[in-house]
Amino acid sequence: MPVRIHPSWEKVFHDIFKSSEFHALIQFVRQDYNSNACYPPGKQIFAAFDLCPWEKVQVVVLGQDPYHGAGQAHGLCFSVPDGIPHPPSLINIFKELETDIGKNYPQNGDLTAWAQQGVLLLNATLTVRAHQAGSHQGKGWERFTDSVIQKLSEEKKGLVFLLWGGYAKKKIPLIDAQKHLILSSGHPSPLSANRGFWFGNRHFSQCNAYLLSRGHVPIEW
Repeated sequence: MPVRIHPSWEKVFHDIFKSSEFHALIQFVRQDYNSNACYPPGKQIFAAFDLCPWEKVQVVVLGQDPYHGAGQAHGLCFSVPDGIPHPPSLINIFKELETDIGKNYPQNGDLTAWAQQGVLLLNATLTVRAHQAGSHQGKGWERFTDSVIQKLSEEKKGLVFLLWGGYAKKKIPLIDAQKHLILSSGHPSPLSANRGFWFGNRHFSQCNAYLLSRGHVPIEW
């Protein structure tokens, strides 16, 4: 299962990749990919780390699972390849972008351009079995991604963490709020958004204002 990871992450992952827990996780993932339809495609499992080098990370967006429908997941949370219909959560993200910063609703749901600007689009679980949400949870991915969040918090300064929904908010203890900006709200899924917990959070403009205040280039959302 060939994967692509930017070399700048090698020092971050070195000890993790050597651990017995990670080997057990990869064995499980390989077996399930061989036996069932799973997403994203194998070479895109670590796409978030390939498209967003360690040195460039400015913003972290945390999702939960990859999309579990055919053709949707490609290794970036909330993102879908160009030409794929936008899932409900992505629709609501784009609607908030419209009202927050005045950006016209994008026709392309591929968020690769965000990643290339330093937005780490990280799912807590990097793989999923087709049509079975949460099927790869509790297998070891969460320990891996938690360690990534902790290392980013410890070794960098002035990051923006966008934590949407109850699951993402559970990661707050991993982040040093004295060094970084944490913006949390309800999840962009219709269930949360329609109850008033998503729309109007203005996270995109707040994020850019913080980056500008620190002399960084804002994200072109």
